[in-house]
Amino acid sequence: MNELYLPQELRSLVARKHYAVDDVGMSASKVLIFDDMVLKIQPERQETRTEKRMLSWLDGKLPVPKLVYHTVEEGINYLLMSRIKGKMACDAELMENPGQLVPILAESLKMLWQVDISDCPVRWDLQHKLEKARAAVAAGEVDVENVEPETFGENGFKDPADLLGWLCTNQPPEDLVLSHGDFCLPNVFIDNQRLSGFIDLGRMGVADRWQDIALCWRSLKHNYGGEYGGKVYEDFDPDCLFQALGIEPDREKLRYYILMDELF
Repeated sequence: MNELYLPQELRSLVARKHYAVDDVGMSASKVLIFDDMVLKIQPERQETRTEKRMLSWLDGKLPVPKLVYHTVEEGINYLLMSRIKGKMACDAELMENPGQLVPILAESLKMLWQVDISDCPVRWDLQHKLEKARAAVAAGEVDVENVEPETFGENGFKDPADLLGWLCTNQPPEDLVLSHGDFCLPNVFIDNQRLSGFIDLGRMGVADRWQDIALCWRSLKHNYGGEYGGKVYEDFDPDCLFQALGIEPDREKLRYYILMDELF
């Protein structure tokens, strides 16, 4: 801890505490895991502001971390939160039993959708998402390497600008709910065969319910297909998510929101 700069008040909160560095996921954050808390250190941007706002707004509404300390110093965001109990939904022990895991994920999605969004402080509907995507494309910030193999290239879109144009032209009707925004297995924690909490709330806000369905479906597909961790789970069909949710798959929205995520 001595070699890591922390604001003085924050340092006093975590001094002499043992920690591990979390390197799961694709975030640029530095994440320190203490026994009872989590510290995220990352450049200040829209997503860091959103996470802080949503942690405060969701207190008492959903199982999310408790905000312990927050400050921004010289463009760096420091966010100290309570630690959620349990294991990530991508933990091997949980993934060995998809018959239990997928229904828990479905109930977790439904829990989000049941939250009253009338005074939600953050909106991520298509108008707002496309504005942010447009800015990312214009700034050359789209990572074209970490995308689905068919997104760009001979049988896909020419480049991010081409994809953005398609997204703008083919906007589907929206069914607005509270959306996690990045509903991937590492962001869902499970304890004693039930949801224990959501983490990484930087993209949370009001959005179409298929935003989360699509990313959950994609995350199941990738995790069970061996893209993360290397183990391939045979005979798993990510479409079982739709059965657990009690809905028919909307393939057009599924594709749309997965393609939208390629620009973020």
